[in-house]
Parts: sequence; structure tokens; C-alpha cells
Amino acid sequence: MSTTTRSNARPPRRGFGARPDTSGPRATFGQLLPYLLEHRRVLSVVIVLSVLGAGASLAQPLLVSQVISVVEAGNSLQGLVWLLVGLVVVSGLISGYQHYLLQRTGEGVVLSSRRRLVSRMLNLPISEFDLRRTGDLVSRVGSDTTLLRAVLTQGLVEAIGGSLTFVGALIAMFIIDPVLLGLTVLVIAVSVVTVVTLSRRIRVASRKAQDKVGDLAASVERSISAVRTIRAAGATEREIAEVHKDAEGAWLMGISVAKISALVVPIAGIALQVSFLVVLGVGGFRVASGELTVANLVAFILFLFLMIMPLGQAFGAITSVNQALGALGRIQEIILLPSETERDADIAREASAPVPSDDAITFEDVRFTYTELPVEKADDAASATSDDAVIDPDLPRDRTVLHGVSFSAPKGQRTALVGPSGAGKSTILALIERFYDPSDGVIRLGGVDLRSLDREALRAQIGYVEQDAPVLAGTLRENLKLGAPDATDADCIRVLADVNLTEVLERNPLGLGAPVGESGVMLSGGERQRLAIARTLLAAPPILLLDESTSSLDGRNEQMLREAIDAVAENRTLIVIAHRLSTVVDSDQIIVLEHGRVVGVGTHSELVKSTPLYTELAKHQLLV
Repeated sequence: MSTTTRSNARPPRRGFGARPDTSGPRATFGQLLPYLLEHRRVLSVVIVLSVLGAGASLAQPLLVSQVISVVEAGNSLQGLVWLLVGLVVVSGLISGYQHYLLQRTGEGVVLSSRRRLVSRMLNLPISEFDLRRTGDLVSRVGSDTTLLRAVLTQGLVEAIGGSLTFVGALIAMFIIDPVLLGLTVLVIAVSVVTVVTLSRRIRVASRKAQDKVGDLAASVERSISAVRTIRAAGATEREIAEVHKDAEGAWLMGISVAKISALVVPIAGIALQVSFLVVLGVGGFRVASGELTVANLVAFILFLFLMIMPLGQAFGAITSVNQALGALGRIQEIILLPSETERDADIAREASAPVPSDDAITFEDVRFTYTELPVEKADDAASATSDDAVIDPDLPRDRTVLHGVSFSAPKGQRTALVGPSGAGKSTILALIERFYDPSDGVIRLGGVDLRSLDREALRAQIGYVEQDAPVLAGTLRENLKLGAPDATDADCIRVLADVNLTEVLERNPLGLGAPVGESGVMLSGGERQRLAIARTLLAAPPILLLDESTSSLDGRNEQMLREAIDAVAENRTLIVIAHRLSTVVDSDQIIVLEHGRVVGVGTHSELVKSTPLYTELAKHQLLV
């Protein structure tokens, strides 16, 4: 019975090592606002301080003008100087506290964006991790989110207060001398048009620059994670050259951003200098002709500086906001991706009705296709690595892995999956875990369509040991308690003894607190595999999925591990993948797979007689 549509198939991917489309959605200022509004209370205080600071700044030219007029008239200053000094001090204090609040809020924006991004990232479908490179994802959390800080710390909120200063100065200058103001506005208008034009290019260049930083992070992560393999292959210098290539790409894009920014940054200074020269020349002439007093000319010049300063802040804000929007585009690209569970309600409605069953797991005509998996062509077949691969959109994009697979795994029994590499064995376990949903057909747990079950509730019933037995950086205790957070130290020690890892405990005085290193590098391959199995055994779920769980073990440890699994497997369902048939010959049921199809089901003795592929495998391993 098939109720699943093609829409449930795995999301598009481009093949191993291929780079995803990095054009991404273009972020808008509206998408940036939620990050800022989370801190609206502090920002309100900052804006109030900006208004007070603007008032203090605008009062200073007026006092200076008053001081000059009083001195010209030969009268006593009567505390005007002290008032001016007081305004300068108050303005400085306001500016300093405002800067602190902006820095603090900027860090808050970075924190909230990182939380949001990590929460979404760790809830993405597994297919997205197949598609994307780890280093690039890490770069989005680290580098891209950091650029959001610049929105606050480099002028955006200050520009709000600066706009008040700008408007106030503009009004005061109009009152003092409209002619000088007209000439000043003409110079400033040219600079504003130039900045707005360049700002569009900054956003695009910044996005590309962050993409290149992501490429660099991905290259470094790949090289570090495989450093032993690289050195053993004598490829260190070649790998360094590849990383240098990505570093140069990031550098070149950074230079592009710097070139555009270099055009924006001096514009405010040039506008100030040209305006100052115009005001000084024309204003001096008007003073000489008696149309303007010296005090008013000085006040006008001071207001000119006050007007240009927030204009510079505005130019800086435009630059920083566009750089931030470039980075935000990369952040939003991940935020806008659907989570693993986002379509579960729709999928559950498509699920078939429950059926009575004594089986733990049932596959009914299950098909699975990796959709949009194009063949890759290398730019240079002689030297390109997988990361150099490009995609030909005209090539076929589908690869079917399972072709109508049907079988049942009875409760409380051991079912083994055997067959050549690429037969689809690991894909079957991934489908049971709902890392992917089938393209067609039904998978049932106790007679219930998996698609109608909550993913967390489903996975709580299943213990899964992956083929490469990953170990997380941290301690033995942290690894063991990953799936059983309430387990005691005594439980941890017991399960380590069950898988013959007592020696690992004894060789480090920290015991369960002993670090295992990055990816378990401080453990041997067999120890990593046993630790991964111990982690699953500690959780003791009703269903155990073991993918090549003893491939790295010697005969003695394999026998001990089998005994531990047998002990914990009592009244539990096991589905085991194995290439060594000796580890599964005593299974209650063996399912033989070839090219994504079931070609035989039975016990060892039955399959040796009935299934040629199994007979051949058994002969090669001297089991017949």
C-alpha cells in the first residue's frame, strides 16, 4: 500500500563536496529590525541620550557666538565660559555612556542571532547537512553574526540622534544666513547621492566576501579533520595550497569591499572641507561687506561642523548596515530553510491507518530516491578536488537507492541485513530513524505508519549506532549520557565494563571525566566503536539499530561485545548490518539485499541453499 507522494522524498542535494547555491535571499532592513527590537528598551534609552547629546551639542555654537559678542562689546562673560565647559563635559559623558550601551546591545544582537541560527541549524533536515559544508555553517554562526554588531556600534542608532543635530544645525544655519546654507546643501547633496549609489554595491560585495570566508572556513575544517589522512598521503603541501587559494579568494573579496568603502569613507571629509572652504570664502566676503557679523560667521562654521559630523555617521551607518545585510542574507538563508519537523503535520495526514501487527518494524514496498543529485564534472580532472566540482544542470538528477523493499522485523528478535556495499542497508536504518522519508511505500513501527509518529517519541524508542561510530569531543561521561542524561556514574561504569572499556577508565585518573579528544582521537578505532555502542546500551531502548557495530574490533572484543549486546537485547528488537557474516549467522532472520532489492530472507542455513548471492558471500568468508 503506497500513500506517500514524491513530495516526501529527500530534499534536493548536489552530491558530495559540491557547493550549494550561495546567491541566497537578499536580506532587507525589515528582516534586521526584529534583531534590534529585541533590545528596544535599551535602544530607547540610547535614543533619549542621543536627543540630550544633540541638544548639548547644538547649544555650544550659540554659547560661543554669545561669548564672542560679549567680548566684542567689552562686557563681563558672567559664567558663560563655565557654562560652555559644562556643556562639553556633559556631552562627553552622554557620548561615553551611550557608546557602552550600544556595545552591550550589539553583543546582545550577536547573541540572539547566534541562538536563533544555531536553533534552526540543528533542527534542519539531515539532507541539508549532506548538501552543505560544516565549515561554511560554522562561519555563518561565527563570522556572519559578528557583522550584525556593526549596525549598532558603527552609527545606526547614533545616526538617529545625529539626525536631530543635523536638522537643528540646518535650522540654525538658515536663520543665520540662507545664502551660505544653500551653497552648503548643494555640496552635501552631491555627496549623499554618491554614497547611496555606492551602498548598493557594498551589500553585494559584502555578501560575496562572507561567502568566501565561509569557503575558507570549510576548507580549514576539512583539512584539520583529515590531517592524519593528508599527511599519510603526502598531500600536506597540496592541501595548504588549496586552503591558501580559498584564503586569497576571501582576501580579494575583502579588498573589493575595502575599495568601495574607501570611496564612501572620505566623502564626508571631502564634503566638510569643500563646505568649509565655501563658507569661509563666501562668509568672509559677506563679513567684509557688513552683511554678516564675525560672531554669526563663527557660529555658522560651528553649526557646519555639527551638521557634517552626523552626516559622516549616516554614511558610516549606510556602509555598516549594508555589510550587515550582506551577512544577514547568509543567516536568513539558513533561518528560512524548513526544519526537519515543519511539514510533519502534512505528512502525518498522508500516513496510512494503523494495522494490527506483532512485528516491530515493517517495510511495505518502500522506495527511496535521492532527488536532484546531478553528476559532477571537475574543472580540471587532473587536479580538482571534490570541492572544485561544478554542477551540470542538464544531467540526470535522480538516483533510486531502494526499489520496492518489503520485510518485517519481529519483536524481540534479531534481524540482520547483509549484502554488498551500496545495496541500501544503511539507507534502511536512516529511514527507520526518519532522517529521511521514503519516496514511496510505508514503514511501520508496531503497525503504525512512522510518518504519523512524533519524531522525538519515535527516536526515544530506537537506539542507533552509526557505521563510523562517532564520538563527541568531551569526556567519557558526557558521551555516555548523551542519550541517557539521568544515568548514574555506576550505570556508566557498568556499561563500560560490559563492552570491555574498563581499561580506558583505569588509564586516566579522571575516570569518567577523562577527555576523549576531538572526534574521540584519544581513543583507538575499536574503543570509539565500543564507546558508541555503550552509549546506546546505556539508554536501553526497545529497538536497537547497529550499523557495522563490530567492524573495528578484534575477535576477543567482538565476542565480549556480542555477549553484552545479547544481554541487553533480551526482549528487545535488533536490526544489525554486517559485512562479516560470522557475526550474524545466529540471527533469527537474515535479509539479503542487492542493488536496493530484497533477494533473500531466512536463516543462515536456509539462505545458503536458496540465495546464490548469500551463498557466494558465505563461501568467500569460509562459512560453507
